Amino acid sequence: MIDLRSDTVTTPGDDMRRAMAQAAVGDDVYGEDPTVQHLERKIADLAGQEAALFFPSGTQSNLAALLSHCQRGDEYIVAQNAHTYRYEAGGAAVLGGIQPQPLECEHDGTLDLDKVADAVKVDDFHFARSRLLALENTIGGKALPLDYLARAEAVARRHNLGLHLDGARIFNAAVALGVEVSQLTRRFDSVSICLSKGLGAPIGSLLCARHDLIDRARRWRKMLGGGMRQVGILAAAGIYALEHNRDRLQQDHLHAQQLAAACAAIEQFKVVDGKAHTNMVFVATTLSENEFAALQAHAKANGLLLGGRLGGNILRLVTHKQISAQDITKAAQICAEFFAQ
Repeated sequence: MIDLRSDTVTTPGDDMRRAMAQAAVGDDVYGEDPTVQHLERKIADLAGQEAALFFPSGTQSNLAALLSHCQRGDEYIVAQNAHTYRYEAGGAAVLGGIQPQPLECEHDGTLDLDKVADAVKVDDFHFARSRLLALENTIGGKALPLDYLARAEAVARRHNLGLHLDGARIFNAAVALGVEVSQLTRRFDSVSICLSKGLGAPIGSLLCARHDLIDRARRWRKMLGGGMRQVGILAAAGIYALEHNRDRLQQDHLHAQQLAAACAAIEQFKVVDGKAHTNMVFVATTLSENEFAALQAHAKANGLLLGGRLGGNILRLVTHKQISAQDITKAAQICAEFFAQ
């Protein structure tokens, strides 16, 4: 199947599986897994942070970060369409008593920093305490500009806010901007980095931060059920991904550009912004719910998996290491054949 639903669908190749099979392991809850320790040191160095902690998922890593920054009755400022707010089941509010203060995203994926400053509550017992600004990079496939990150840090420091980054696809952003990942992460107090998307590992995210914040996050990880035992088998996949799959992300971006051009040639599709953003293409359609379901069914019957629609009429298409140039040509052909019927 040609699977364009997400870059989370990637599976480990033979070399990654060999690395997993050969991994030295120990009990990570006791702090005794050497492969996990190697991975944590490696990702912390790449991110320009003091330490890191291995989590089974990005959702849990982000949640542990929010819980480590904030207490009950505190709030975090976040984009309306950010993963930590919209797609993580309200965990911060449900489990941490942390109030989100969502703001509308600008077209380029940034938050208007004047609006961020206006959203910070005064020190008054009527209000939740503003504690944290949470950003995401990439967001909707868009890489946040370097100068914006500097300005966001300045606003956070001026208002005594912590600064967290959901960097699930931070390596895509670094490749797109042509910089080292540390240039995008070093300004933040905490950064969550996912291994199981474009990097192609089967599981795992890491929270990178100062030692004291990681110590708090370790306690939260245990409470959330994220303490794992001989997890070096999975950490070995992450190490392999970092050492072999980072530079090839550029190929995914090129494939996304090819996909955007192919979709633009289909009359019933309109490519949002007229281009791809890193490894994502967003396509607007005027299909009814039943018509879209028919497109999905036709695509699946012909070897193509499409995700659901976002915001009513927007289809997200995502390239990854298991998508080739030939797959993109075939995918466009399958969609064109549906409309020709």
